[in-house]
Amino acid sequence: MGYAYIFATIFFTVYGQLVLKWQVDKAGALPDETFGKLFFMAKLLMNPIVLSGFLSAFIASLFWMAAMSKFDISYAYPFMSLSFVLVFILSIFLFQDPVTIQKVLGLTLIVLGILVTSQSL
Repeated sequence: MGYAYIFATIFFTVYGQLVLKWQVDKAGALPDETFGKLFFMAKLLMNPIVLSGFLSAFIASLFWMAAMSKFDISYAYPFMSLSFVLVFILSIFLFQDPVTIQKVLGLTLIVLGILVTSQSL
């Protein structure tokens, strides 16, 4: 069950990041003037989809606490790096983010690190 808690943490973390990016992109650029920035942020904070992203972060925290009851943090925390991999892959399809060799190499190193760390239990 401990791995389910870790992967639920990753799922809710990734969901939150992607919906926040989606809604911020939809809202446009942050204005230069202070009042405009405050209005921009307040408008985003009243957006139900943005709020779902914040709720998702809270839910991810609850699952993370459950995971911490099952594993040492030094073992479980590297799995959180999978959120980088998932956000990268999904951002290519959802936001047409560019793929570079540096990003692919970096993510490959992350995955290799997770594999090495997961063997230490």
